[in-house]
Amino acid sequence: MTDRNDITIAPFNGKAPRIHSSAFIAPGCRIIGDVEIGADASIWYNCVIRADINRVVIGARTNIQDGTVVHCDSPKPHRPEGYATIIGEDVLIGHMVMLHGCKLEDRAFIGLGAIVMDGSYVESDGMLAAGSQLTGKRIGARQLWMGRPAKYLRDLTDEAVVANQAGVKGYVLNGRLHAEALGLKG
Repeated sequence: MTDRNDITIAPFNGKAPRIHSSAFIAPGCRIIGDVEIGADASIWYNCVIRADINRVVIGARTNIQDGTVVHCDSPKPHRPEGYATIIGEDVLIGHMVMLHGCKLEDRAFIGLGAIVMDGSYVESDGMLAAGSQLTGKRIGARQLWMGRPAKYLRDLTDEAVVANQAGVKGYVLNGRLHAEALGLKG
């Protein structure tokens, strides 16, 4: 177990987190079990990523913002594989999000305080608005959904897609700056 600046990275049931050396892990984070975190990803202050009953994969340059909880779903008699939580590359995850047993393709965007539940799927450049809840549904590529329960609202413009990707680049840079300021690199 590692505990540096109040960061916990711990194995569970014989599986230890695998974190790329360029990823930023902020103080207060708890990363447990079968977790894989890609290059230049950033896991911000006080996030919990718990892969004790299935796996969690977080792709390169993805950011998981402050206070977010990422978990997975266990195998069940009617679904023996359960639901892993698979997050692609260049994904934006807002503050205080809850992800549970879902799949987010590359460049997906999940707004602040949103909830994405078991079996939900967000395609590339799809977006779930802040405060929304997605339960077992699929957001198509470049679609914006919102509400509790979330429903299709409209397609995203080219400008919105470009703005989301600018946010990804900003978080990669900001993660490097925070790591340097906290003495976590080098």
